[in-house]
Amino acid sequence: MQMDPTTVHLIQVLERTVSSNKNELEAAQNFLAQAAATNLHEFLQRLSGVLVNATASPVARMAAGLQLKNQLTSKDPELKCQYQQRWLAIPVETREYIKKNIFGALGTENNRPGSAAQCVAYVAVTELPVREWTNVIQLLVNNVVNPNSTEILKEATLEAIGYICQDIDSDVLVSQSNEILTAIIHGMKVSSTSHYVRLAATSALYNSLEFTKGNFEIETERNFIMEVVCEATQSLNTQVKVAALQCLVKIMSLYYQYMEPYMAPALFPITLEAMKSDIDEVALQGIEFWSNVSDEEVDLAMEEGEATDGGRPPVKVSRHYAKGALQYLVPVLMKKLTKQEEFDDEDDWNPSKAAGVCLMLLSSCCEDAIVPFVLPFVKDNIKSHDWRYRDAALMAFGSILGGVDHATLKPLVEQAMPTLIELMYDSSVAVRDTAAWTFGRICEIIPEAAISETYLKPLLEALINGLKAEPRVAANVCWAFTGLAEASYEAAETIEGQNPETYCMSQYFDFIIQRLLETTDRPDGAQANLRSAAYEALMDMVKNSPRDCYLTVQKTTMVILERLQQVLQMETHIQSHSDRAQYNDLQSLLCATLQSVLRKVTPEDAPHISDVIMTALLSMFNSNSCKAEGVQEDALMAVSTLVEVLGEGFLKYMDAFKPYLCLGLKNHAEYQVCCAAVGLTGDICRALKNKMLPYCDEIMTLLLENLGNNSVNRSVKPQIFSVFGDVALSIGPEFKKYLDVVLQTLAQASQANVDRSDYDMIDYLNELREGVLEAYTGIVQGLRGDGSNPCPDAAIALVEPHVPFIIQFITSIAQDREHSEGNISASVGLLGDLVTVFGVKLLPMVETDPLTELLTKARRSRTDKTKTLANWASKEIRKLKNVANSTSSW
Repeated sequence: MQMDPTTVHLIQVLERTVSSNKNELEAAQNFLAQAAATNLHEFLQRLSGVLVNATASPVARMAAGLQLKNQLTSKDPELKCQYQQRWLAIPVETREYIKKNIFGALGTENNRPGSAAQCVAYVAVTELPVREWTNVIQLLVNNVVNPNSTEILKEATLEAIGYICQDIDSDVLVSQSNEILTAIIHGMKVSSTSHYVRLAATSALYNSLEFTKGNFEIETERNFIMEVVCEATQSLNTQVKVAALQCLVKIMSLYYQYMEPYMAPALFPITLEAMKSDIDEVALQGIEFWSNVSDEEVDLAMEEGEATDGGRPPVKVSRHYAKGALQYLVPVLMKKLTKQEEFDDEDDWNPSKAAGVCLMLLSSCCEDAIVPFVLPFVKDNIKSHDWRYRDAALMAFGSILGGVDHATLKPLVEQAMPTLIELMYDSSVAVRDTAAWTFGRICEIIPEAAISETYLKPLLEALINGLKAEPRVAANVCWAFTGLAEASYEAAETIEGQNPETYCMSQYFDFIIQRLLETTDRPDGAQANLRSAAYEALMDMVKNSPRDCYLTVQKTTMVILERLQQVLQMETHIQSHSDRAQYNDLQSLLCATLQSVLRKVTPEDAPHISDVIMTALLSMFNSNSCKAEGVQEDALMAVSTLVEVLGEGFLKYMDAFKPYLCLGLKNHAEYQVCCAAVGLTGDICRALKNKMLPYCDEIMTLLLENLGNNSVNRSVKPQIFSVFGDVALSIGPEFKKYLDVVLQTLAQASQANVDRSDYDMIDYLNELREGVLEAYTGIVQGLRGDGSNPCPDAAIALVEPHVPFIIQFITSIAQDREHSEGNISASVGLLGDLVTVFGVKLLPMVETDPLTELLTKARRSRTDKTKTLANWASKEIRKLKNVANSTSSW
């Protein structure tokens, strides 16, 4: 093929994209970027010409495919969308030329995987949803089923089908699922001579399973698919075997209800055999299959319970496959637990770790039934000479704790305590690590066994000793302290709502806090997440501390403050990117710990330290690290706690702090920061009450701007509505000046509608409605003024014309079957407020079937708050009826 000089030059440039010479490489990359920017259409045409040109070098063709693919798609969803729109804007004849080339390149490349398959897929993913290139699936299927197609053409075509299925919205392909399955099954059949073809077909099947629902519902088609997949699991090629097992794992999740005929004859023996395999990838899929079965059956049991409570039959029922298979699965999993590596990377996933997770899931699913299969192994191996067997026995014991009934579990754990404590001093680091993890589980699941008089002291000694051990062991010890702190606090004798005087860890408290503070300072604290685990343990110890430990809490507050000041002075010395990340993490941890200790400080002590705290936080807001999303959010949360502790006393900091609060409210790019700033605004309003007035204009302007700005994340908006209620409550009648614009915004929001098939959107709608209801409540209560000083200029009268609309909004919530508990609670509370303020004239509006039913439902609620509000609102309505009746008879 004769090539023009431009194409020859392009090929030379493409070959240099793999050059080891840095200058050549940069020059090539710049040339290609420039070519794309200057004339994208011609650039893509020429790239497709190189890709299809069999005489061009394999390197140039692969690079051309890669460049082409990178102009069609991106990992960034927004950019991907832009690229797709840009492609569709290219003239049809240019696109047809490129498509002809990339399709023609399928199966002509020597390298695996080929580039053409990806290019075909990304064009198809862009065009099919807008009803273009509608024959591409048929063309691909023809390639696979045509007896004259080469093996490499079938392989590349099946890869393209797989990429399309993976990336496209499944609804687009439902109508063509039969054709796609035809090609895939054709490629998977045993008669296929090439492992490569079979692998590409099996991977494509995995990606197509979501939209082949219709085929799984038809028994003959389902039988055929299952037969082909099960046959592929017997392939001698490991990659094909693994891909087929992955399909079984996914089929089990998607189509559990159809699996009964296949379980005993095929799925059980195939997956058990896979679990026993010495090839890690194969064993992992076998274990994953049973983890998935357990997960599915736990969900089904919950759904069954909910259905029974609601007096309706469940949609799907559990077949209890996991329980039936326990006696065969558990011994294999135990064996896998003994295959661990002493110093394996914690991020490496292997059969030993997968077996531990599978045991946990089986325990949650089968509960007490698992104990007789696990306990003998634990007893036989917990004191084995081989560390691997000691470790496996510990791991098995720790893994089943979560599902077993408390009555069965308590004696088991108590009996094991002396041995478990002993294992904290084991010679093997892996065993010590698992022992510390097991105590973390015990302290979380059955803490009463850990805080018993017999074992608490030796256990604490073992844990304190473990804090000095390797980071992975120490991090698990920190987790155990978290559970111990909560358990000790809950077990303490206390009067309702008060801090207990003392608890079982009081005498050790100061010593533990000192050791945890030392642990946070360990030079190897960045390993195994140790530093953050130690700070979290510290926070939980402080949060769950009784009164007789208050001196230590005071000391700890000062230590954290000192550290915060030291850290702020370090900022100028930061050199590398990883130093910056560690520094930011440390600031976040200190802020979170500060919150924890502040909540324990008494109202008398708080003002003595608040100046130092606020100075440190203000300098933090002013520093570079506060540009990091997490740090800014944590600093705002720390201010929120200070507001909570100081109440009106926070006023003295308001002028200095307001600019940073406004920055947070304007931070649209990082919605968690914006959310924290909005929440903090509500806290400040509740604390400062009418002293908030001088700051309201600027804050209300920013909140209203956020509501009107589409780039603000939707999760911020319900909170803003709620804060309108807080502002109205704090400034009372003065809220008049914002009333018109706020009521208009609330009216718009109350008419919002969402896609009912998307559960996330239903949750969002409920949050939005709750925010609107809270805003109306705050406005009605705020403008009414308090009972002792009713509002002089009758500001509340301004709301009256809107009352029918508000009641209609509450009615629409009452009639929506998917309303949340929060919606019910806020609705009946607002109803009560409206009838209290506006009196008898509201009776005809509120005495309707939907609202009467809503009040009845709320009075029967299991939530105390909802029940109390409903009883109060019903009482207010009854009072009005009595007044109305006595007036009419009079």
